[in-house]
Amino acid sequence: MIAETEQQRSRREELRCLFDDVAGLYDATRQGYPAEIVDAVCANAGIGRGADVLEIGCGTGQLTRQLAGRAFNLTAIDIGAAMIQAARRNVADPMAGFQVCSFEDFAGTEHFDLIVSATAFHWVDPGIGLAKAARLLRPGGWLALLTTEELYPEPLRTGLRELWMRYSRRTMNAGGQPGWVTALRETALFGETVELSHTRALTVPVQTVLGVERTRATFLSYSDQDRAGFTADLSALLEPGSHVDLSQETFLAMAPVAM
Repeated sequence: MIAETEQQRSRREELRCLFDDVAGLYDATRQGYPAEIVDAVCANAGIGRGADVLEIGCGTGQLTRQLAGRAFNLTAIDIGAAMIQAARRNVADPMAGFQVCSFEDFAGTEHFDLIVSATAFHWVDPGIGLAKAARLLRPGGWLALLTTEELYPEPLRTGLRELWMRYSRRTMNAGGQPGWVTALRETALFGETVELSHTRALTVPVQTVLGVERTRATFLSYSDQDRAGFTADLSALLEPGSHVDLSQETFLAMAPVAM
């Protein structure tokens, strides 16, 4: 993974702290993860009852709910106190424990059979993430990293992209895989990756789309004026329909720690 500049590091650390202020909206509108993908993670890692699992960046529990109830000794961490509070409400599993901390500051001394992170590992310091995960895994343990995104139909897709460019006052980069994908494939810390993609069709209320887009880090970094303008313009794009058909694209890359 390419090393960060000081400017990139500062920006990443600033943005990753913004989600806690919108934990309620995040919880109400962010989608969970397909059961098929979570089942594949557990099957490939060969884990069952009593396995020790660490989730990095649990948010309000979108993935945690899928891991709960499987009799794992589950530790879920997130940098946001409000996020953790919501996750505790959402996950009624006595074997799940929660901590407010970043992965960089996580001080657990135990070793894990599985470390998993869903749409959050890109917020971890790239100079620390993979190396620390490898240290915290038992021999034979696995690291599983997921990402998900919403693909909207036209003309909403193009209209939304134009909004992001206008309010960000810059050209938006084309979507692509996060930097950790290449890093995981190439590092000597882990073995060969197992990669899966999953697509599912969803129909969601317009308010859900508004919520999802307003819980993105880029939006949260806008001024109050730009947030209001973006929200009004997106609302106009979404009218008059009451629901939106979209595709949720989920990608998984996982690998065993090198022996």
